[in-house]
Amino acid sequence: MRFRLKAFGLHLAGSTCALSVILGGMYLGWYRGPGWYLSGVARVVVVLGLVDVCLGPTLTLIIANPRKPRRLFVRDIGTIVAVQIVALAYGAMTVWQGRPLYYTFSVDRLEMVQASDLKPEQIALAQRQNPALAPHWYSRPRWIWAPLPEDPQEQAKIVNGALFGGDDVIQMPRYFKPWNQALPQLRTKLQAVGDMHDLNKREKADLTARVSALGLAPVQKNAMILWGGTRQELVVFDVNSLRISAILRVD
Repeated sequence: MRFRLKAFGLHLAGSTCALSVILGGMYLGWYRGPGWYLSGVARVVVVLGLVDVCLGPTLTLIIANPRKPRRLFVRDIGTIVAVQIVALAYGAMTVWQGRPLYYTFSVDRLEMVQASDLKPEQIALAQRQNPALAPHWYSRPRWIWAPLPEDPQEQAKIVNGALFGGDDVIQMPRYFKPWNQALPQLRTKLQAVGDMHDLNKREKADLTARVSALGLAPVQKNAMILWGGTRQELVVFDVNSLRISAILRVD
């Protein structure tokens, strides 16, 4: 039994370290903040944990036997580790492709843009036409303004295309502008929590209480919903500087 427990402990420690390094880097680099909740990446992390931290070491505990020939033991452990590596690589790639790149303000809403939302041709155009705000493999999440282009024909083309499943302006980084340039327009779109049509009665009451508990004013026009797929978070701004005061999950 001591041999089994030792093999289990070593396998568990190795699996935990590998998973912690990869997911810790992802979290600190790209997912810290609103992206962790909005992207739903926690579900992928749970699956990775079950496969790499629970299942792998448990199988080692089962097959470890001091009387088994060393060659067979090494083969069995190698098979388990190989499956773990494949699962970890697949999970890490899924997390990488879903990493948040931008939190955008466009027209009248805030939306998260993930790496998987951007087509290679849109990235290439941005890197040529708007290199300062174009995404790169190392890019970390940025708050940016995604206004429609000034050309009425281009505006119509983007709006009509988005209505029929084409790219929206938030998926076209060549049009992105610095966040501070959006602030005058952003100020006109802020709402009080109680006036938000995207929230139901229970959500309004809950968020009003949580905003008040932070010492902020829920009756002021100082907030906007940040969208990430089917999930939402409430972003509360300072009414004077328009700096972000709080980001609260909408449960």
